Amino acid sequence: MLRKRRNTIIFLIGLIVLVYFLFLKMTDSHNQSDLSVELEKRLSELKVEVVASDEALAKLEAQVVSLEKGEQLPEAVDDNKPIVISGNRVTKEQKAYDLATFSSSGQVCSLSEAPQPKTDVQMYNVIDSISFDDVDGGVWKQGYPIKVQDSQWTPEKPLKVFLIPHSHDDPGWLKTFDGYYSAQVKNILDNMVLKLRQHERMKFIYAEISFFSTWWKSATEEQKESVKRYISEGRFELVTGGWVMPDEAAAHYWAMLDQLIEGHSWIRDNLGPNVVPRSGWSIDPFGHSSTMPYILRQSGLRNMLVQRIHYSVKKYLSINKFLEFNWRQTWDSVGSTDILCHMMPFYSYDVPHTCGPDPKICCQFDFQRLPGSRLNCPWRKAPQPITDANVHERAATLLDQYRKKSSLYKSNVVLIPLGDDFRYDTPGEWDKQYTNYDKLFTYMNGKSEWNVKAQFATLSDYFNELRKESGDPELSGASLAGFPTLSGDFFTYADRADHYWSGYFTSRPFYKHWDRHLESTLRSSEIIFSLAQAKAHHNHINTFQSKELYEKLTYARRSLGLFQHHDGITGTAKTVVVADYSERMLRGWKSAHEVIKESAQLLLSDSSAVEQEVFDVDWLKDVEDVLETRRLISLSSGQRKELVIYNSSPHQRQEVVRVWVSRVPISVYDVTLQAVECQVSPYFDTETVVSNNKFKVCQSYCELYCQSYCESVMCVWSM
Repeated sequence: MLRKRRNTIIFLIGLIVLVYFLFLKMTDSHNQSDLSVELEKRLSELKVEVVASDEALAKLEAQVVSLEKGEQLPEAVDDNKPIVISGNRVTKEQKAYDLATFSSSGQVCSLSEAPQPKTDVQMYNVIDSISFDDVDGGVWKQGYPIKVQDSQWTPEKPLKVFLIPHSHDDPGWLKTFDGYYSAQVKNILDNMVLKLRQHERMKFIYAEISFFSTWWKSATEEQKESVKRYISEGRFELVTGGWVMPDEAAAHYWAMLDQLIEGHSWIRDNLGPNVVPRSGWSIDPFGHSSTMPYILRQSGLRNMLVQRIHYSVKKYLSINKFLEFNWRQTWDSVGSTDILCHMMPFYSYDVPHTCGPDPKICCQFDFQRLPGSRLNCPWRKAPQPITDANVHERAATLLDQYRKKSSLYKSNVVLIPLGDDFRYDTPGEWDKQYTNYDKLFTYMNGKSEWNVKAQFATLSDYFNELRKESGDPELSGASLAGFPTLSGDFFTYADRADHYWSGYFTSRPFYKHWDRHLESTLRSSEIIFSLAQAKAHHNHINTFQSKELYEKLTYARRSLGLFQHHDGITGTAKTVVVADYSERMLRGWKSAHEVIKESAQLLLSDSSAVEQEVFDVDWLKDVEDVLETRRLISLSSGQRKELVIYNSSPHQRQEVVRVWVSRVPISVYDVTLQAVECQVSPYFDTETVVSNNKFKVCQSYCELYCQSYCESVMCVWSM
């Protein structure tokens, strides 16, 4: 009946259109206008009826299918009454959303029943509420004027200043990884060992394990022992502990996690099991994902710090004193994923934008910019060496900035980074920063009426004191009571005006594709290596080169991990640097293929010894800047070749398999010599020329199972 009515309506629409054109020829323009309005109105009504009929038909067809399966239909819903879904009353306004969760069986999607997270700040609501008007805030251009009173701090509750020396070292950006290491990073770490010995109150943090591990290879035993001693004394800290400081938008979560595992594994293997990173340091990725706090929390970290966030978001959070918060996942209703997060409030992580709201004053306290240095202050007011004559004025000026910054947070503990890109690469910088700040802090701490305690610190020093001051003296949890909870992410980043950093989401897509391809190959090689190693151990096969293959896997992991750097996968490095990343990934990709070949050989071998290599992998790539291609299977008349297909998933897969062969016709058989249905397609050498010696063969569905060893993860075809 519905179909008949629908057809009738469509016929009427066609008839009305025909009448409309006839009248256009027979009537004057005034009558045409009136008739046109009337006909268009009727056409619109008929179109609505057609849509309604289609929807009714679709519902009836779904109900017929359900009845044929013996399923019970959902009860009809009265539009004038509230409805009840799984015991929860739903208002009329919610019906459209909730009814969408019904499946054909009348059940509700389980996610719709999950409790919503209870947070103080939902970022999607914050974004909707911000005007993004970019009002000039005075000395703090992107903020607002800050006023403080000396009475805010007392002898019982003084301002506690934690100055954290650091060097942000990009593993590739304007120079390659090796270029930066040889020119600056080696000097930074050599000087760190020397100057922490000379300046007993000095402290330092470092993040990039890719650089640190490279330095460790050439470090002397004395230097290594010094590092271990500084760590045990709490004067040197490895923060986050990842292979790099990864991008959080273009990087896949698996690669983000893998580079963190590689960094933590290196720390454990070289510095001991007691050296475990507890605080995250992420100052340069271009926006921050909620994935990273989840990974860090699940990896045992309790605190983290972020920097590059839209200036209007920072302003909103600072007004509400939400710059420190318990970051919670959007699906978490009980707080099990919480991690304490500190957000830096100002424009950048360099010294002019970290001591307080006024960069022209803060720049005067970057003593690497003293007159005669390679750096200067853009505000044309240079730093002064601290002397007995100026220490009072200089200390008071700096303390005012510390106090103003502290007023943006809930506690009396303030974090002051002291560093920038590739800083502390000369002994002189270490001496200038330490000597002048030591004088300032000695003077500040000696002025009891100022109610301030300032010191050099590590990142964990700061968070430990923050927790003690905020009611967590045992440092027991990841979340911290008294601080707001926040869920969501911090994209898209803008550092000024309308300068949105979003182009890197899609820039240099060739290398983003190459990254994903290496990820897939690496994971497959890790799985098959684990299976082969298990077989070798079980069958006491001593000829399996597990150590050498594991080293190849490690190289592949580190090559992939290096590219997760926030100037790597983003495409923001120079072309020569991106090419260097890609060359490393190509070598890692080939190493992973070697692992797959060796492991497959063992898994398919019946003997206790590994036979001579007989496998080639399907994919080929010899140059970093071209797409990978498939290997051509060369066949001669009457020749038989075997194709081994490997399933790296932990479950059965069914999919079309494609290979390239050199000649047709061709027949394909499975391991039981049963014919496998296949299709031959031409291969185009150019847009218009078909190849005479290369053809695409598509086997119609390969079913692969996972149970144990070679019978489970591979199937063998003959062709």
